[in-house]
Amino acid sequence: MEGSRRTLGDTHPSILTMINNLGVLLQAQGHLNEAEPLCREALDAQRRILGDTHPSTICSINNLGRLLQAQGKLREAESLFRKALEVRRRALGDTHPDTLTSINNLAMLLQDQGKLNEAVTLMKEALEGRRCTLGDTHPSTLVSINNLGLLFKAQGKLNEAEPLFREAVSGAKKTLGDAHPKTVRYQKNFDLLVQKMGKA
Repeated sequence: MEGSRRTLGDTHPSILTMINNLGVLLQAQGHLNEAEPLCREALDAQRRILGDTHPSTICSINNLGRLLQAQGKLREAESLFRKALEVRRRALGDTHPDTLTSINNLAMLLQDQGKLNEAVTLMKEALEGRRCTLGDTHPSTLVSINNLGLLFKAQGKLNEAEPLFREAVSGAKKTLGDAHPKTVRYQKNFDLLVQKMGKA
């Protein structure tokens, strides 16, 4: 990246993508404080050069939002997720996979903030869209099924959560296999719910 900076300059689109990707990598490694200035640098430059609605800018908005969420900076993360969703709805439509990802991201953030009713409304939209566009057993659909189950559980609606967790487990076993980390996680969620309901 440093060599490319010297050759292409700090604001070349390829450099900005590299900066953003390095920030995402550092976040994945748990180096959140090191990742933040890189993600902010990439986003600020992309906004100046490409505009707020360019796909690369929206990707960087989402990445910074996820980073801020991981840091517990939920209000700023919410603002970014809402901006990304607004642009994607307008540019791509309500059922485009990227729009559905933005809906899911915002729903999970709202759950972290305790705004469960709004989170459920958005998660239902994400799930319905993914069922229609990707099918019932696509990994992204299964994520939405599991997440909606978690939201219902957080609301104390255990009877509504149970069939969702059951569906997530069944779909993951078919699509991903019994030993896949997501299958194991969905099974754990289901087992904990069953235990809480006194059905164990």
